[in-house]
Amino acid sequence: MPGTSVIGLQWGDEAKGKLVDLLTEHHEIVVRYQGGANAGHTVVVGDQVYKLHHIPSGILNPRAVNVVAAGVVIHPETILREIDSLVARGVEMPGRLLLSDRAHVVMPWHICEDQLWHEASPGEDNIGTTLRGIGPCYRDKVGRSLAIRLGDLDQADFNDRLHRIAEVKRTMLRSMPGGNRIELDVDAIEAEFQDYAARLRPYIADTTNYLLDAAEANKRILFEGAQGSLLDIDHGTFPFVTSSNSSGVGVSAGSGVAARWINKVVGVAKAYSTRVGGGPFPTELHDALGEQIRVTGKEYGTTTGRPRRCGWFDAVAVRYTRRLGGVHAIALMMLDVLSVLPEIKVCVAYELDGRRITSFPGRAEALRRVQPVYETLPGWQVDISQARTLQDLPSQARDYIHRIQQHAGCPVEWVSVGPDRRQTLFVTE
Repeated sequence: MPGTSVIGLQWGDEAKGKLVDLLTEHHEIVVRYQGGANAGHTVVVGDQVYKLHHIPSGILNPRAVNVVAAGVVIHPETILREIDSLVARGVEMPGRLLLSDRAHVVMPWHICEDQLWHEASPGEDNIGTTLRGIGPCYRDKVGRSLAIRLGDLDQADFNDRLHRIAEVKRTMLRSMPGGNRIELDVDAIEAEFQDYAARLRPYIADTTNYLLDAAEANKRILFEGAQGSLLDIDHGTFPFVTSSNSSGVGVSAGSGVAARWINKVVGVAKAYSTRVGGGPFPTELHDALGEQIRVTGKEYGTTTGRPRRCGWFDAVAVRYTRRLGGVHAIALMMLDVLSVLPEIKVCVAYELDGRRITSFPGRAEALRRVQPVYETLPGWQVDISQARTLQDLPSQARDYIHRIQQHAGCPVEWVSVGPDRRQTLFVTE
């Protein structure tokens, strides 16, 4: 079965949505397997821009079935708003979107809890949450007793469970700094979620068995990761991470499909580095050059609108995440953003406490102390947005791609030179 997984190799925002949209043409099913409404995938088709949070980026291909699997946490209001927006723009949804009955539901108290923790953790202690309730929902998922899954919304005992859980949550929130101002109107929440249950009912399914059947029937499945590998809860820059396994190791856990069914892993990386929120970022540019990259690349969060921190390509980090994800090929995105620069740097090693290292530190405190070791390459300073083959690129741009391949230890198979589908080069050499 030609199963393919697409994962981000940096701190998210690598333009995975564009690549998934392109690859969907060769697949029958597209699967989101982790994360929640904190994801923001942008797909550009002609003059139309689609911003997706819950729904897989394959939804714009009318031949693909799109699955939101058990590892995702779902905020009903957000996904319904997304569904309504797509339908209004002519996208067919019936039979093309399946939501796992095992997926956990982000409840109003999760968002309240997220906000309170955010307010209580100023400065460097703030982990950079999107305030969408994702972390608290995953916390309840692991804790089990206070969790609600999508399939629970239609159960006869749902309203009783809702009231019992809300009472516990009310007490918990009041014990938190600032929690006395939080009011939970449980009757209003009950009515709201009854409406959600009715509207989502046509889409809810046992996606685990659906995907297992599809794998055994040799269906072509494309797995779409959210966030990036450096935000992985276990293997990222903890605690400045997301709440799920956003690297390649999370595909099977979130979807229920074993790794044996996936025969290609594509790692997506920007031609430079960005990060949103707190946490160490060794190659960050704190000067006018960083601002120039931000403005040229329109580096503002799809979900939050926050300006992204920008810096040079970090080959140490990407080599680490390439190995972590078992990546076969890299898609190098947004190369055109660097076209304005006279020279470009690539971080090829770190200096930590007087030692040169090429491994990625496991502790955020150590990563804060590293000094990047750079290799400097000449820029090309010409517009490359009209390039359609690798040979259309200036030699300096081709040299840059080659050096990234060498340092990351993996071939670059796609290069993006603009936001549109057509502005993607397939590297054949």
